[in-house]
Amino acid sequence: AIVIAGVLGPSVTNAMIAIGIVYAPHFARLTRGSVLSVRNEQYIEAARTVGVAHPGIVWKHVVPNIMAPLIVLITLNMSTAILTDASLSFLGLGTQPPDPSWGIMLSAGRKFMELMPGVTVFPGLAIVITVLAFNFLGDGLRDALDPRLKE
Repeated sequence: AIVIAGVLGPSVTNAMIAIGIVYAPHFARLTRGSVLSVRNEQYIEAARTVGVAHPGIVWKHVVPNIMAPLIVLITLNMSTAILTDASLSFLGLGTQPPDPSWGIMLSAGRKFMELMPGVTVFPGLAIVITVLAFNFLGDGLRDALDPRLKE
């Protein structure tokens, strides 16, 4: 992400593009694996036997059955994306002033760390709390949406 943001230049749009490029393979790999496992299920064969068209099978059977792992991956990767954005902004490759960013707040607060530690502590705590919240949300969704855990 640092290389991509460095090549594209510092801006919010370029940071989003860099983060999207970095995390896209995770979603592609999970989607492909989920589709490969779902396509061999008996209800897909039954739909083919009855004569349901290929787009109908995809939208009625495949997509709903691969959404649960994707939703969990989205929530878990959201926390990593927040950290990546804060890191890029801290290094000057992401959001630029006067736009607000936790990374910019941390970078600007380094100069005043001895006099006013709250300038860096509070943005750092905000990042930690937000990342933990997304991780707990993803973990809870994984437990709620995993059919193997339901008994």
